[in-house]
Amino acid sequence: MKIASFNINGVKARIEALTAWLGQTDADLVVLQEIKSVDEAFPRAHFEDLGWQVETHGQKGFNGVAILSLLPLEDVTRGLAGDDADEQARYIEATVTGAQSVRIAGLYLPNGNPAPGPKYDYKLAWMERLRLRAAELLALEMPVVMLGDYNIIPEARDVANPQNWLDDALFRPESRAAFRAILHQGWTDAVRIRDPWGTRGPFTFWDYQAGAWNRDDGIRIDHLLLSPQAADLMVDAGVEREVRAGEKPSDHVPVWVRLAA
Repeated sequence: MKIASFNINGVKARIEALTAWLGQTDADLVVLQEIKSVDEAFPRAHFEDLGWQVETHGQKGFNGVAILSLLPLEDVTRGLAGDDADEQARYIEATVTGAQSVRIAGLYLPNGNPAPGPKYDYKLAWMERLRLRAAELLALEMPVVMLGDYNIIPEARDVANPQNWLDDALFRPESRAAFRAILHQGWTDAVRIRDPWGTRGPFTFWDYQAGAWNRDDGIRIDHLLLSPQAADLMVDAGVEREVRAGEKPSDHVPVWVRLAA
């Protein structure tokens, strides 16, 4: 089973690029972030005609997550517990079944800038809620993949120019500590474990501005965290860097993990 994450940066704006990528990928399930569409306006029929089951948790103009799956989905839930007043569409879960069942937790973590400030406070509070949910998922003692755009640069090697990000919400010490608090529960960073001693990258995001792509001025903020049961099934993981060079691309590229499931 191949599971991918892709921040598409507007499903309607990038529908041609997304459709082209879906036609080339061998992924069985894709979690999308920043669909920027309410559920009713998501181009569901377009993807269903291509054979994908579609589950969305959308919001007008901002945020929004979705799951596209070629395999059966069940027990779909939407929203991250812990704050009934939070109306931002950033989290979706489902169970996908291949040779065995895998719980999927798709997320679009808040950016948090400017930091410090209310948006940064919201980011850290959201991460604490995620930490609590992550512990519950581990308690299921089943394969779980918690994936998406985390808006966290975990280490200096995950950014081309660390000095430019020192005061950014994605790289502030508090953000990185909150990410480690989740990781240290027992999760495996699928992309990093493929190259644990790497000194630079791989990157998953390049800004549209200032020629960042041409200068390879990137960051790694899209992550796939595996429960111990999922990590035991991991066959491979990777980053599809070449997608960023396509026509009208997202500023993110797909990241993926393949499980023996």
